[in-house]
Amino acid sequence: MTLTHPEWNQETGGLEVARAFSEQIHGKNVLITGVSPESIGSSISHSIASQSPNLVILASRTQSKLDDVASKIQHAYPTVDVRTVLLDLGSQESVKQTATAISQMTTKLDVVINNAGIMTPTKQLTNEGIEAQFGSNHIGHFLLTNTLLPLLLLAASPQANANATVPGGATRVVNVTSLGHRLSPVRFHDYNFEGKEIPAAEKYPGELPPMFQSTTAAADGGYNGFVAYGQAKTANILYSVSLTEKLKGRGIVSYAVHPGSIWTGLSRDLDADGEAAIRKISPFWKNHDQGAATILVAAFDPALNEPKGILLHDCQLFDAAPHATDPEIAARLWELSEELVKTEFKL
Repeated sequence: MTLTHPEWNQETGGLEVARAFSEQIHGKNVLITGVSPESIGSSISHSIASQSPNLVILASRTQSKLDDVASKIQHAYPTVDVRTVLLDLGSQESVKQTATAISQMTTKLDVVINNAGIMTPTKQLTNEGIEAQFGSNHIGHFLLTNTLLPLLLLAASPQANANATVPGGATRVVNVTSLGHRLSPVRFHDYNFEGKEIPAAEKYPGELPPMFQSTTAAADGGYNGFVAYGQAKTANILYSVSLTEKLKGRGIVSYAVHPGSIWTGLSRDLDADGEAAIRKISPFWKNHDQGAATILVAAFDPALNEPKGILLHDCQLFDAAPHATDPEIAARLWELSEELVKTEFKL
């Protein structure tokens, strides 16, 4: 399955992608989570702003960091409307407040880019007591995006713009994942890493590669941060599977993206062993502009209006692990996610 630019690869930059899809970006309302200075989120924001969107909403935990990025965008592109909103994905109450604030900024969203994420070698919990990587990387985004679905559905509706026809599938949800999803399926029997028995289907097949065998697991109740990260990243892909299945008939599609290996704030909590493990398996390290590129392809390439695959890597479609693409597993994760946010989303 060929995308608009089959020649693009790991070296392609986000600004190049944005220029190529200028028509698709112009006039759009876009939400980006996980925005801070010198990050993929910042590069995504600048690239989109360069092509005259209507509104760019930046969401993150720290107002000063949001202000820094917003001011630089406004200096470079003074005609672009840039707003900021605080978002703590580790608190469902914060997520709900963020969704309310965004709904007061705009009546429609054309693209949601769920870029925020954490990676930690030690076990942490969200405010609701959910393992933090699963709770923030997946559950927080699940709650935020599903709460904002009315804004996405309006953008996808032909009535959103009386003077233009909205192409089906141009309204997108992009979930940033990782090839690290291969380290773990969703552990339905022990998603919180409480030491419960799990069946073989919920484990890494075989023995984990040595670089991912945590040296701190024994002292942390058996918690392996890499496996927890793998579970969360699998959940990101499965969420895209469910969104596309439920909403493609209403003009919304979702893709998951592995942005590549980029040393960012995501890795700030890794210890020396964790950093060494990541560097060992990543022969090509991208800069932030290159890291943004595949995310922008997933968000704006018109060739993806009709669902094609689910995962993108190096600006092209890529095969995800079977445990991350099974529709039945995706449906099961949706049910678990609704249970954890105590909300049933009727789509």
